[in-house]
Order: sequence, then structure tokens, then C-alpha cells
Amino acid sequence: MKPQLAFLELWARQAGRMAIAMRKEDLGIEHKGKTDLVTRADKAIEAYLLAEIEKHFPGHTALAEESGMHQRNSQHAWYIDPIDGTINYAHGLPEFSISIAYAFEGEVQVGVVYQPDMDEMFSAVKGEGAWLNGKPMSVSNIDDLLNSLLITGFRHSLLDTPRSNLDNFIHIARNSQTVRRLGSAALDLAYVAAGRAEGFWEIALNPWDVAAGILLVREAGGIVEGHFGEANLLEGSVDILAANPDIFPQLRGLLIDVKEKKHRGI
Repeated sequence: MKPQLAFLELWARQAGRMAIAMRKEDLGIEHKGKTDLVTRADKAIEAYLLAEIEKHFPGHTALAEESGMHQRNSQHAWYIDPIDGTINYAHGLPEFSISIAYAFEGEVQVGVVYQPDMDEMFSAVKGEGAWLNGKPMSVSNIDDLLNSLLITGFRHSLLDTPRSNLDNFIHIARNSQTVRRLGSAALDLAYVAAGRAEGFWEIALNPWDVAAGILLVREAGGIVEGHFGEANLLEGSVDILAANPDIFPQLRGLLIDVKEKKHRGI
């Protein structure tokens, strides 16, 4: 049975209430890596969401940021990011989100990205559309990069490696209106779906970061793929490109420019 959107929205709102309440307490911040934080709220919200999935959909597989893979029936898979943008959350910034997605046989069917501070629920159902707080949303109709607001992010661990996103950022910033770094990939994709940004790209994300956002963008009329073509965006390390249909090929062209220059050693 395909989960109903109402389930995901209900869980996301409760998770958002937990996040806001726990932010007033000691967050018990720990470091998973040099700049990779986890808080008591991340763990508590993930435990809550996994418990709800087990209660209502026993036997479904779940992939969650903090506890990893809960392998059961792989036909039915959930992707959970309890707080996407933990650094923002820990510093009291509003750009964080709860991301929940359900996939059947490798295709995302239902997804939500919830921004608690603004009480914004971005949601989508495969083949039925995408909504912001219950009202239909769509990608923007801007067709010129020089009029486009774009979003990206940077993995700290990649900054001094050939996989760094810095060359992409410089080249794309020179050829667009502006590029923002907001700190929550799930929310970045939701903003593309809502037409607030024309495009988003990032390197080495995780499936739980993007699963719900992929569906949001596609159901809002946008395109989501790997940087240089079709890719499995629900497995392994994810290099993602999302944009409205006019900006997508232009943005990909800029990424190809950078790739070719690196290949030629320029």
C-alpha cells in the first residue's frame, strides 16, 4: 500500500515541533566529522520517524541519516533526514528542514520537505503534482541565466581535492545573476520546485538529502538528473543538478565547461 501524503505531513509537522522545542534546550552537540554535527534533536526526531514507519508500514526498508540502513523489504524504501541543515539549526538559523520520502521499486512516490520556523510544507505525490502549504507550486519560467538565482553547497572534505565545487561555483557565479549557499539541500530543492530559485547543483550528497526534493522538483515541472546525465540519485554519493526546463541545459553546459577545462589541465 502506498503511504498517503497526510501521514508524511503529519509526521513532518510533529518533527518540526520537536525541533523547535529542543532548540531551547541543551542540544548535546557531537561531531561526526570535522564540520559534521549531530544534535540530540537529530537523534530524537529520527527515532520518532522510524517508529512511525515501523508502526504503520512494518516490513518497509528505511535509510536514515543517523542510524543508516534498516533493511527489510527493499521494494518499499523510506529516506529520512531528521534535520537537514544541522549546522544552521545548531546556530539558530531558520534554514533547516525535515525531509521524508517514500519510494517503491526505486521510484519516489511521496515526499515532503518541511521548514518549521516558517511553517512551510513542501509536498508532492508522483503523477499528481506538488504543493506548498496545500497550494499548487511550479518551477519558475525564467529562461536566462543572467536573471537566475541559483543555489549550491560545498562539502568541507572536498575543498582541497579535485572534486571540489569551487571551480563550478566561480564559473557559474560569473554567468548568472547570483549563487547562494543556504545550507540545506532538501530545502534548496524545495525552493527550486517553488520557483524561488531557478536551479541547484551540489556534489557528494546522500540519498536522504535529496529523495523528497527530487520528487518536488519533477512534480513542479522541473528536471533533476546527475551532473552529466541520468544517474541513480537514490544510491551512494549523489552529484545532483536540478532546474527549470530552460535553465537546466544552460547550467549543465557550465558544469561541462568546468569539467573539460579540468581535463585539459587549464
